[in-house]
Amino acid sequence: MPGKPARPRRYLMCEPRHFDVAYAINPWMDPAGTVDRELARAQWATLVDAYRTHGHTVETIEPVPGLPDMVFAANSALVHGGRVLGARFRAPQRQPETDVYEVWYKAAGYAVREPDEVCEGEGDLVPVGGRVLAGTGFRTSPGAHEEVREHFGLPVVTLPLIDPHFYHLDTALFALDDGTPGDIAYYPGAFTQEARNTLARLFPDALLATRQDALAFGLNSVSDGRHVFVAPQATGLVGRLAERGYVPVPVDLSEIHKAGGGIKCCTQELRP
Repeated sequence: MPGKPARPRRYLMCEPRHFDVAYAINPWMDPAGTVDRELARAQWATLVDAYRTHGHTVETIEPVPGLPDMVFAANSALVHGGRVLGARFRAPQRQPETDVYEVWYKAAGYAVREPDEVCEGEGDLVPVGGRVLAGTGFRTSPGAHEEVREHFGLPVVTLPLIDPHFYHLDTALFALDDGTPGDIAYYPGAFTQEARNTLARLFPDALLATRQDALAFGLNSVSDGRHVFVAPQATGLVGRLAERGYVPVPVDLSEIHKAGGGIKCCTQELRP
């Protein structure tokens, strides 16, 4: 329940040393715009410091020139129970990231299964309450959900997304408490009516976010069960988290938002 001690987490992150918006694969990306790479690096470093200050372990992977979206480590895999299901990116520009991340996971001692279907890791896969919530509609294919079920031995709940601004599940939903029965926050308007019905049935006490807070990347957040690392621009959500007994930890990644990602996109959890 909210207010319980945080559970220490282990995260994998990638410095935005080569961050850029050089192409457009989601509505947030404008290659004609400007990017302040040093600001992006400073904001990312603030997030790393916040995690470590709150007792979490952060490991890093070396960024590769020409792969500006490597900063979005969450898309690289789903790691659960010591098992890894890697990524198969839909966009050709991101496909080279797969091999780079796979080398890191294998060097860290993980056996990596390569998906046959398009699968964008924790971008569309959220473990919570003993199951995996799985997004589809823009990136990860429904067929990948069956691969998740087979590989991890967990029930998978398919949740179709319908708003291109929320092209990954982790832009529209995050786990506040990933234990059992679990607690989530989400923006209903990102989902089909059937998916909304499913979420309302599974999580009747979920925190429902506004579109304004969702567009501010408020739902691209990371929770350790007590602290919620959240975009400060999502002011309404920050207040409601506090009302529920969580401790908001605002971290501004506004420069990285220009590529369509935020706190969670930058954070791959290495679950034991």
